[in-house]
Amino acid sequence: MDDYVQLLDQLRQQEEELQFRRFDNDTALRIGLRLVEVAKAANKAITVDIVRNGQQVFHCALAGTAPDNDEWARRKGNVVTRFGHSSYYMGTHYRARGTTFEEASRLDLNQYAAHGGAFPIVVKDVGLIGSVAVSGLPQAEDHELVVGVLREFVRSEPS
Repeated sequence: MDDYVQLLDQLRQQEEELQFRRFDNDTALRIGLRLVEVAKAANKAITVDIVRNGQQVFHCALAGTAPDNDEWARRKGNVVTRFGHSSYYMGTHYRARGTTFEEASRLDLNQYAAHGGAFPIVVKDVGLIGSVAVSGLPQAEDHELVVGVLREFVRSEPS
């Protein structure tokens, strides 16, 4: 149980840290391409899906992925949109309470997946505007891939 509490704290800190000053379609393109570049360099098969204000603005499925990865990315992104937290946070949140997202949320599991890999796009002084989702790796790796790339972009934003 302590492991879950510690992980939730870490995930909350990431969400506080990784907020943008601005985020447009060009930003989504650059982030999507960077995720693809990092995955290809590591020889990882992933699908990337970025949604901004309800519109899919980037999608790429690398060789070795399947249509199921598209669905996983979409379902994880839906969790972010509904709850305002990363999909990994939400899955961990329920496990910390001794249950599962699937059991406790009562949501349609064809529409929602609280597994790591989707992260909220938050613009400071605006709020949640979308999500960046990756599918294809174990959930912690999907999450860390997204967080690592978002961290690069947030830290490089002009003040």
